[in-house]
Amino acid sequence: MLKQSLQQKLLQKLSPLQIQVIKLLEIPTAQLEQRIKKELEENPILELEREQQDPDKDDQDTPEPETERDELSIDEYINNEDIPAYKLQARNFSKDDKHEDIPFSTGATFHEHLIGQLGLRILTDRQRNIAEYIIGNVDEDGYLRREVDEIIDDLAFAQNIEVDEREALDVLEIVQDFDPAGVAARDLQECLLLQIQRKDRSFPDIENAFQVLKYHFDEFTRKHYDKITKRLHIDEDELKDALAEILKLNPKPGSSYSNPMSKTVQHIIPDFILEIEDEQFQLSLNNRNVPELRISNTYSDMLEDYSANKKNQTQDKKDAVMFVKQKLDSAKWFIDAIKQRQNTLMTVMNSILDYQHDYFIEGDETRMKPMILKDIAERTNLDISTISRVSNSKYIQTHFGIFALKYFFSEGMQTESGEEVSTREIKKILEECISNEDKRKPLTDDKLAVILKEKSYNIARRTVAKYREQLNIPVARLRKEL
Repeated sequence: MLKQSLQQKLLQKLSPLQIQVIKLLEIPTAQLEQRIKKELEENPILELEREQQDPDKDDQDTPEPETERDELSIDEYINNEDIPAYKLQARNFSKDDKHEDIPFSTGATFHEHLIGQLGLRILTDRQRNIAEYIIGNVDEDGYLRREVDEIIDDLAFAQNIEVDEREALDVLEIVQDFDPAGVAARDLQECLLLQIQRKDRSFPDIENAFQVLKYHFDEFTRKHYDKITKRLHIDEDELKDALAEILKLNPKPGSSYSNPMSKTVQHIIPDFILEIEDEQFQLSLNNRNVPELRISNTYSDMLEDYSANKKNQTQDKKDAVMFVKQKLDSAKWFIDAIKQRQNTLMTVMNSILDYQHDYFIEGDETRMKPMILKDIAERTNLDISTISRVSNSKYIQTHFGIFALKYFFSEGMQTESGEEVSTREIKKILEECISNEDKRKPLTDDKLAVILKEKSYNIARRTVAKYREQLNIPVARLRKEL
C-alpha cells in the first residue's frame, strides 16, 4: 500500500566551486601549474590568456618567405665538374684553432658494476646463475636484505636450481669479495667486518678495530667504552685509535657507486615571495609559472547563436550545446576557484606576517611568538582546516632563507616571570647547550632541565627529552666521545 508523506531535513552540501577551492588550497605552486595544464587538456572551453589574438590579423595572409616557397638546389643547375670542390668549402679557421672531441660519458649503475666483476672470476654456469640472483637482491646501499633460505627457495621455484645452504654461502662469499668492500653484507656488523678484513691486521689499531667489531659490536653501538677497554685489555688511547679506523669505513658501500645520472634533486619552489622596502613588507604570490585563464569566445558565441535560434535545432545540436554548457560551467568554477585560492593564500600569509612581525624583520628565532592554527583562524575568520590546508606543503622566500609555513607554527609556554615564549626559542637554547657541552661527559636530560630552569624555563625532564628527540639529538650516552 502506497503512502505519501512530507519530511523536512537540514543538510549541508558542498558546491562544486567549494570542492574545487578545497582541492586547490592543498597543492603548492609547482603542482598548481600541472593541475592547470590538466584542466586545459580536459576542458576545451578554457584557454590561455596569451592565446587571444587580434581577429584582424587572422584575415591577413602573411606571405611566405621567398626561400621557403621556392627551394633551390645547386645540383639542378651545375655539375660537379664546373666548380672545383675547394671553392665550395669554407676555410674559416687557422692553424692555431683547436678541434677537440668532447666525450659523452654515462655512469654505470651499481648492479652493472657488480655483474661486470663476474666476468673476472672463473665460475661454472651454475655458480654464475646463483651469483647473478644474489646480486639482483642487493639494494642500492650494497646490502643483501633477503635471507639465504629465501634466496634458495626462489632459485628452486624461479630458475629450477636446487641449492643447499653451503653452496649458497660459498657463492655469497665470492660476491662479498667484489668491490666495493663490504658489498652483499647482511647487516652493518658484517659490512664493517668485510671492510676491516681487507686491511693489514698486523697493525695494532686495525687488529683492535677488528676485535671491537667482531666480539664487542653491541658495546660499540651503545658506546660502552669502559667495558670494551676492560675486555680487550687496552687503554683509552688505543681504543680511540681503533675507533678512528672504524669511522673510516663506509656503512653504505653501494652509495659510492650509484649512477649520478639517475639522481634527482628536489627543488623547492616558494609559493610566496617576501621583500622588505622602507621597513614595510611587500608580499606577493609566486605566479611566475601559473598561466592566466580565460573562457574561449568561440564557445560563448556558440551558446548565443543557439539561444537566438532555438526553434531550428536538431537533437544532435542540442546535445552538443548541453555538453558545451556543462564545460562552460566547469570552466567558470575552475577560474573562480583559482581566484579564491589566491585570495585565501594572501589573507592567511598576511595574517602570519602580522602575527610574527618581529621575527620576519631579522629572522631571529628567539623573537618568534608561539602561534597555533587557531590563532590565525581567529584573525582571518577562516576555519582551522582551511589554515591547515594553506600551511601544508607551502613555502615562503624571505631575505634570510626559504621556510615552510609549518615552521612558523609552534606551541608556547610561560616562563617564571609570566612571559609567554615559543617552544622554538626553547629548542634553540637546548641545541646551543648540547653543542657547547663536554663530549667526554655529555649533559643528561636531568642536567639540561636544570640549566633551562636556571634560565627561567621551568621544564620537566620528559619535556626536555621530547624536544631533544624532535631535534634528532641522541641521548647523552650516545653523544659521548673519547
